[in-house]
Amino acid sequence: METAIKKALDPLPRNDQGRFYHLDCGPGEVAPYILTCGDPDRVRRLARFFDRVEVRRRHREFVTLTGTYKGIPVTALATGIGPDNTAIAVIEASQCVAPATFIRLGTTGALQEHIAVGDLVITEQALRDETTSHYYAAPDLAAPAHPQVTRALQHAAQELGVPHHVGLTCTTSDFYAGQGRQPPGFTCRDPGKVERLQAAGVLNFEMEMSVYLTLAQISSYPLRAGGACVVLDNMVTGGEAFTSPREKSRAIGRLLRVGLRALELLHAADMERK
Repeated sequence: METAIKKALDPLPRNDQGRFYHLDCGPGEVAPYILTCGDPDRVRRLARFFDRVEVRRRHREFVTLTGTYKGIPVTALATGIGPDNTAIAVIEASQCVAPATFIRLGTTGALQEHIAVGDLVITEQALRDETTSHYYAAPDLAAPAHPQVTRALQHAAQELGVPHHVGLTCTTSDFYAGQGRQPPGFTCRDPGKVERLQAAGVLNFEMEMSVYLTLAQISSYPLRAGGACVVLDNMVTGGEAFTSPREKSRAIGRLLRVGLRALELLHAADMERK
């Protein structure tokens, strides 16, 4: 009876193994450095760079692989698409480890003519054009990336010679009308959204970043967050699509290598501060 009452009062649901329900992970099974992607296949590809993987968990779209990279404890975490999934992942992962650093490695559509397909966009701040983060913080709260994470990603991209841009990202809850697209058979209430955001200097659209930045900022836990996305299309120019799946795979590979190098730089700086 006591166990049942305790379980009922726990604000985070757990499974039969006592682990947090969605990630299927408990304390000690998530590393303090967390590299996240929406796509589970990208997370598996990322983990192939690890020295070893000690924890392997999969539940629904969530995939968690924890191990080490060059001796650094790290988790590769797939969240699936969207801000709501992201909030679940951040909240449950944060119950498993503290302090924690989240680095999102995603895909994106560019909103400025000078940004080429295959370039990286490193988020300095995100517009919260989604409602998930509004449950946790007032809608007018700014969502900056942690400067240490942003600097590490910049330095990593520079070291590796990867073309990149740093600035303002717009996070939306929807891929179609939410990003100004007009899918056949459906209405779009804001068809001029791309042009308006382009004029405001926004670099890109994606669907998760602002939740990481908002939750890291308002949490009572010591969290940092930031991220970079590889450009798959330019929504202003139409872009030049990748000429082959292999070229697209190489671009994603560059993103992952930048994320891993940023991990090294952050870890080295953290050790120096300690």
